[in-house]
Amino acid sequence: MNLTTTSFSARTLRRALNFWPPFLFGGMRVLEWSEDWRHARVRMKLAWYNRNFVGTQFGGNLFAMTDPFWMIMTMQALGRDYIVWDKAGAIDFVAPGREAVYAEFRLDETVLDEIRAATANGEKYLRWFDTEVKTAAGDVIARVRKQIYVRRKHEK
Repeated sequence: MNLTTTSFSARTLRRALNFWPPFLFGGMRVLEWSEDWRHARVRMKLAWYNRNFVGTQFGGNLFAMTDPFWMIMTMQALGRDYIVWDKAGAIDFVAPGREAVYAEFRLDETVLDEIRAATANGEKYLRWFDTEVKTAAGDVIARVRKQIYVRRKHEK
């Protein structure tokens, strides 16, 4: 599957990610992904196979459950005229995860307009996106930051 094209749907990618080994064996599931690529929601259950030494959500999985979304959403929303890559990431562990946790992603048109304006002359643009990983009750377990590199492709 080539992620640089928009020939497949968000529904297809949602289903594929749910069987992708890091998600499948990490207890992660993409619950929603809007067809316009602007909203996604992910859950990670707490199970014996994704607990850390002290019995809480494994930190690497907390980061992994948020990893691909901002890049893919931005890439798909902007279309084929843009190059989009992950550039950097960071996670701040706020509280121990002792139950299922959720992450939600919303890509607003204002952010896309900001990116289009910043890259209009062919310059690269680095944009940070923030995501909170929460329990069903809304308690924050972790804060994840992802930096995305975006550049408009050269016209030939």
